[in-house]
Amino acid sequence: MAAAAATHFTFYAIGISYRKADAITRGSFSLSADAVDNLLVQAKAEGIPSLAVISTCNRTELYGFAQHPFQLIKLLCEHSHGTVEEFEKIAYIYKNEAANDHLFTVGTGLDSQILGDFEIIGQLKMSFKKSKSYQLINPYMERLINAVIQASKRIKTETDLSSGATSVSFASVQYILENFEKGSNQNITLFGTGKIGRNTCENLIKHTDNKEITLINRTKDKAERIAGKFDLVVKDYAQLEEQIAQTDILIVATGAQNPTVSKDLIFTNKPLLILDLSIPKNVNENVKELGNVSLVHLDELSRITNRTLQNRENFIPQAHQIIKEIHSEFKLWQESRRFAPTMNALKTKLSTLKEAEIKSNRTKISDFNQEQADLIADKIIQKIAGHFANHLRNEEESTEEAIELLNKVFKLEQINS
Repeated sequence: MAAAAATHFTFYAIGISYRKADAITRGSFSLSADAVDNLLVQAKAEGIPSLAVISTCNRTELYGFAQHPFQLIKLLCEHSHGTVEEFEKIAYIYKNEAANDHLFTVGTGLDSQILGDFEIIGQLKMSFKKSKSYQLINPYMERLINAVIQASKRIKTETDLSSGATSVSFASVQYILENFEKGSNQNITLFGTGKIGRNTCENLIKHTDNKEITLINRTKDKAERIAGKFDLVVKDYAQLEEQIAQTDILIVATGAQNPTVSKDLIFTNKPLLILDLSIPKNVNENVKELGNVSLVHLDELSRITNRTLQNRENFIPQAHQIIKEIHSEFKLWQESRRFAPTMNALKTKLSTLKEAEIKSNRTKISDFNQEQADLIADKIIQKIAGHFANHLRNEEESTEEAIELLNKVFKLEQINS
């Protein structure tokens, strides 16, 4: 009964991304860690058999099996601030092979706002791992994400698609390098030490000579762990306003659902550059009312820092070829999985015939050797099954018709029950 029900489920990828949705809209559809957990719990309660959720600064997407894509759209809208009407204007829905293609493109950095951004594959790994902890990843999706991870690794090692740094966190550092003289030693404050904050911190240390870097996080011990690694200053969240007054460059990456910095926190007349790396936006637009403040959001950073993309674009065909090879292997596995129940039923049928023949001839043949008979018969069964498997795999007409023929010839009706 469960097997029959499963045939009604289809694999979908639904979501929104930077391609059609601006930062404010992406913020509406973004999902906090708690929202993802709640969404997965509801999905399981509603009978969704397999589902993974990703929410980054560039995109919010659901990959999963559903009877209709609206089941997934409804889950997304119920757990974010987005609406179905808004979703329909800017979203995309991919089905089966197109959904597979999309996941390969996203996971290998080909669909990233900064081409070749390989942080996305880590984010996908974490999203699938979280779903697996809820027992919400079926063998199909597990095999698919492993294929995407393999493609990502090969593209990273075999091409220069990711030459140089490619992430949003590096984009902010590159912007600083292009707009301030090297060695001018600006006072930099990094507010927020989540993944983007940590990566930004590492890039600041690696690519600038600046030693005047202060970390502030709502949870101070988290900032202290990162600061200890790089020997940086940490201040309390309560000191944020005081610290901003001393700051030349404020980098905000708090990951909060509402703005954490506004003009009410800024009491300085000296020039202040604010880089907002968050989705939803963590810096209120009202800071622009202050004549000494410049605000740059990650969408603008991505456009500004794409000088290296022209060279990376040369490697897109090579990346697509790698994806094609690995995707083809996945399709072969997918095909073999379709006729696996038939092959198992065929082997069971042939084994039953073998047992009946051996039983019938055991007393008729003198010096009957049971062990040798079993060995030879099992080898024959394997060869027969192998021939049929190859036929099904290479069938030019229709795999379904070939399976139906096998069912009729060997009376394998039980596999459809």
